[in-house]
Amino acid sequence: MRRTLVLVSLAVTSMVALAFLIPLALTVREIARDRALTTAERQASALGPVLVVTEDPAALERAVASTQAGAAGRMTVHMPDGTLVPKPGPGDPSAGPEQLMEAGRRGRSYTARVSGGYALLQPVSLDAGRTAVIEVFLPDGDLTRGVWKAWLVMTAVAAALVAGSVAVADRLGNRMIRSTRRLAEAAAAFGDGEMSVRIEPDGPPELVEAGLAFNAMADHVVQLLSAEREMAADLSHRLRTPLAALRLNAEALGKGPVPDQTREAVDRLEREVDQIIRTVRRPTGRGNCDASKVLRDRVGFWSVLAEDEGRSCELIGAEGPAPLPLPGSELAAAVDALLGNVFRHTAEGTGFVVTLHQGQGVTGILVADGGPGIADPDAALKRGSSGGGSTGLGLDIARRAAESTGGYLRIHRSVLGGAQVQMWFRTKWLPPARRSRRLVRRRHSRT
Repeated sequence: MRRTLVLVSLAVTSMVALAFLIPLALTVREIARDRALTTAERQASALGPVLVVTEDPAALERAVASTQAGAAGRMTVHMPDGTLVPKPGPGDPSAGPEQLMEAGRRGRSYTARVSGGYALLQPVSLDAGRTAVIEVFLPDGDLTRGVWKAWLVMTAVAAALVAGSVAVADRLGNRMIRSTRRLAEAAAAFGDGEMSVRIEPDGPPELVEAGLAFNAMADHVVQLLSAEREMAADLSHRLRTPLAALRLNAEALGKGPVPDQTREAVDRLEREVDQIIRTVRRPTGRGNCDASKVLRDRVGFWSVLAEDEGRSCELIGAEGPAPLPLPGSELAAAVDALLGNVFRHTAEGTGFVVTLHQGQGVTGILVADGGPGIADPDAALKRGSSGGGSTGLGLDIARRAAESTGGYLRIHRSVLGGAQVQMWFRTKWLPPARRSRRLVRRRHSRT
């Protein structure tokens, strides 16, 4: 935006400066030419009364020498008998006979082009119908004297005006960009979990309104999250009493398959309630982890069970560090959910591969198996379960983990023949325009 404003200002100011500069430069040149011709005509007219009084060559030479042009050797009098006073030197430019006749025919001053400049021819009527012609030579340099200097001054003034307009546009653009960047950085920080971030709106009125809207939105989101956390915490604590009763009843059932299953279900329910309480007590801000380390740990854990069931297990791409803006516990839970589904919904001996892919601004974790696959991936993503497919209940957990970083979850067919669940995490903040295009593409792909 800043560069665009500068370029627009440069183009507009340059066009305006040229629109005034070109006509003004031509006018200055014409003024210099008219000034030189007027000066020559005035000096030639001053010699006319002398020709009327006397035709003595000596007197005429003295009169010619008294003028500025005559003293410079650029004035000559063409007498009716063809005599030149004073006599020009060899090679001096002089008007030809046809030009002299044209001046006499016109009866007024006449400018003719000669070698090296122009000749001003001023006819003077004498007695007996005779005509003398006073010639004043004007070099080309006299006709353009001071023009180049004036052009340079005008060019410098125009350049200064253009530079000033560009500087003003740059300052205005910098002010707009600074305000926009502050708003974008605040939005990125808020999206990463810094719920206390707010901005002091400044800049153009539109950006001030956007800043105020962002602050209002942030306050509203914080209130909604606080209300949701309080409701979840209250619900979790209310479940404690019936859970305690269920625990006592389960313990009183004695021994056997059904009592054991009941006690196991109560234990699992208690763990889920504890997890809910820990979640609502957890600070809102996000954490970070090394995806490679988490994957090595979880794949190593599941590889023991894979060996017992005769499954091949492979981890690819987890050699180097792979930072993720996600707590390690949440990533581990998502990976465990996907690998648990592989063991739960595929036959023993079915192999699986976990691949870590790092791109520009994104990191992907791909879990592929050799099971029967998922018949309807879109339906599985919507309900979080694939029924009898190769992945199931962990889809919702994995999806929430990916979307918490601005990423997404995908299901494709793997090269092993089964399903491939892809978790893509955003590791780098994207500008709003680019992010919006990605979200649009994502929505279209889900429809």
